Amino acid sequence: MAPTYSDHLDARRNRGQGDPLDGQVPNSAGGAAYPVDAWARLERFLILGSEGGSYYASERALTRDNAAAVEACLAEDGARAVATIVRISDSGRAPKNDPALFALALAAAAEDEATRAAALAALPKVARTGTHLFQFAEAVATLRGWGRGLRRAVAGWYLEKDADRLAFQAVKYKQREGWSHRDLLRLAHPHAAEDDAARRALFDWMCGRATDADALPALAKAADAARHADDAETVAALIRDARLPREAVPTPFLTDKAVWDALLEDMPLTAMIRTLNRMTAVGVFTDKAAVNHVVDTLADAGALARARVHPMQILVALRTYASGRGLRGSLKWEPVKKIVDALDLAFYQAFETVEPTGARTLLALDVSGSMTMGQVAGSPLTPREASAAMALVTAATESDVRALAFSADGPHAFKAPEGETRYGWGAGVTPIDLRPNERLDALVGRIGGLSFGATDCALPMLYAQAREIPVDVFVVYTDSETWAGAIHPVEALRSYRAASGIPAKLVVVGMVSNGFSIADPTDGGMLDVVGFDTATPALIADFARAHAGAAA
Repeated sequence: MAPTYSDHLDARRNRGQGDPLDGQVPNSAGGAAYPVDAWARLERFLILGSEGGSYYASERALTRDNAAAVEACLAEDGARAVATIVRISDSGRAPKNDPALFALALAAAAEDEATRAAALAALPKVARTGTHLFQFAEAVATLRGWGRGLRRAVAGWYLEKDADRLAFQAVKYKQREGWSHRDLLRLAHPHAAEDDAARRALFDWMCGRATDADALPALAKAADAARHADDAETVAALIRDARLPREAVPTPFLTDKAVWDALLEDMPLTAMIRTLNRMTAVGVFTDKAAVNHVVDTLADAGALARARVHPMQILVALRTYASGRGLRGSLKWEPVKKIVDALDLAFYQAFETVEPTGARTLLALDVSGSMTMGQVAGSPLTPREASAAMALVTAATESDVRALAFSADGPHAFKAPEGETRYGWGAGVTPIDLRPNERLDALVGRIGGLSFGATDCALPMLYAQAREIPVDVFVVYTDSETWAGAIHPVEALRSYRAASGIPAKLVVVGMVSNGFSIADPTDGGMLDVVGFDTATPALIADFARAHAGAAA
C-alpha cells in the first residue's frame, strides 16, 4: 500500500533518511547524516587520504573538500593543526604519509606567519626521507614561492643529518615527483661547515660536480662502485660491506639470487615486506634460513612499530603475495606458506595492543554499492574489503562477537519495530562467520564477493531488535552515505535501547575521508573513529569497556 499525503506530514512517524533530523545535513547520496567538524575531518584525511575518490565524489572533489577542511583548521588554530599533522605522521597511524605532506605544504603556505613558521620547523619530522622531501617540494611549489623561510627549512633538512645518514638518503632516494637532490640543493643553498669535508664532498656528489673522493662517505663510494661492477658477486660484497640499499643495485643484477641473499641480511622491514614477491621469484626462499629470518622478523611487534610498518601495508602485501602474481606486470611466484602465515600474524601485531572488554559486540559491515568504489588510503583495497580486515582485528580480541554484512536489497513496505507500516528499502542482512583460523586475504575475498545494494545504516540495529539479540556495542564500518531506510540509524539505536533495556553504544568506523557520520555528536553513547588508524581497535575497546554505564 502506497503512503497517503497525510502519512508524509505525520510527525509521529520516524522520518526517512532523506529527511534530516536536527543537526543533520544532506550527504552525497541524497540521504542525511551528521557533519563531522573540520578537526575530525583533518584526522580522517591524514589517515585515509582521498586517493581514488569515493562512490559519490571524485578524487578531485574529495581532495578539494579535504583541503578546505585543512585550511579551516589552519585558520582557526595553526599551531594545533601543525601539531596534529606531526602527531599522526610521526606516530605511524596512517598507511601513507602523502596526506600529511600535502597538509604540511598547505600550512607552509598559510597567511599566518606563525603557522608558516611552525610548518617549516616541523618539516624534518614529517618529511623523514628523501622521497618525502621531494613530495613536499612538489606540493609546496604549487602553493607558494621559494621564499627565504622555505629555503632555510629545506637547507636545514640537509644539514641536520650527519654525513652518513645523509648519504643513505642520497643513495636510496635519488629523485621522485620530478625533483632530485640536485634541484633542492640549488634552490636551498645549504652551506656545509669548512671542517665538514664529508658533507661538502657529498653535496658535490649529489649535484654531479667533481668531488673529493677521499672525503666522500663510504656508502656513496659503494654506490659508484656498484654502478661499474661487472658481476653479481662484486655487487653482493658491496651490499654486505657498505649496507648498500636495493635502490643502488644496477637493474641487471636484480634477478640474481646472490644479490638478494645479501640484501635480505640487513634489509629494512618495509623494504622486505614490499619485495617478498621478487625474492621468492628469484629463489631466495629455497633456503630455510632465509624463510626463518623473514618469519622471525615479522613476528617482532616492537620492530614493526619502530619501522612504522602500517597494517594496511601488510594487508596489501599479504593479498598480493598469497595470490602468486603482481597487480601489474608479468612477475609470478610460488608463495611460501610460512611467509603467508607470518604476514597474516603481522597484520594483527601492527595495531596497538588491545585488551578484551567482554562487551557483547555486533560488528556490522556496510557492503552497499558505495563501499565497492574508491580506495582506502591509496591502496588497491575498496572500503568494503578494508572494513572486513578491520573487523577481524576486533573479532580476534573479543570473546562475544557477532558479525554481519548489510545492504538494503530493494524498495517495499514493511513493519517497523513499533508496528507501523513504513516505506523504504528491505533488509539485506547476511550473518558472517568470522573463522578464527581463516586467513585475512580469504576473508577479504569472501566479503568482496557478497551482493550489494543501497545504503541503510539502520539495518544492524533493526536486525538486532527484531531478533532480540543482546548487544552492548554496535560497531558499524561504513562511508556514512546512508539514504535508503525509513528510519535514521540514531533512531534505530534509540529504539533498540528502549526495547532491550540495554544502554547500547554505537561506534561508527569511517572508511572514507568525507565529511559525514551517522553518529550523533550530542549522544555520549556514540563515537566516530577513523578506519585503518592503527589506534582504532584500541579506541573501540576503550569506548566499549564502559558498556555497563548508561548511554546518553
